Amino acid sequence: MLKYIAIDLGLKRIGLAYSAHKDIVTPLNAVIRKNRNQASSEVKKVIDEWEVDVVVVGIPLGGSSEDEMRRRIAHFMNLVDFKGEVFYQDEAGSSLEAENMMKGEIKYIRDGRVDSISAMVILQRFLQQKKIVC
Repeated sequence: MLKYIAIDLGLKRIGLAYSAHKDIVTPLNAVIRKNRNQASSEVKKVIDEWEVDVVVVGIPLGGSSEDEMRRRIAHFMNLVDFKGEVFYQDEAGSSLEAENMMKGEIKYIRDGRVDSISAMVILQRFLQQKKIVC
């Protein structure tokens, strides 16, 4: 069974979510980004700790910023030095969906919870599409 991590890459916070069971996706603690090297090092540590096979990165597909985001993500993943497969998944609306899931919670604290739930949504979408294809 493959182990997956989804990354919701932001300039201030990096949301992370994990799955090893296809039907269960768990948000992990977000990485608070101080600089590129620190952030990539912390993401690599999480990937190594969870023995991840596949990374799924949220990206705004089809938008005017897609090419720029692919370039930034490729650079970041190069810093992470991940040797497994990397897939892109459309992240459209994932942050809004994550915020709606947290209604009633203290969602305005910028501790990364929304970012990691957004990563969870991204990974759920990816696994759902993969299930249909398989």
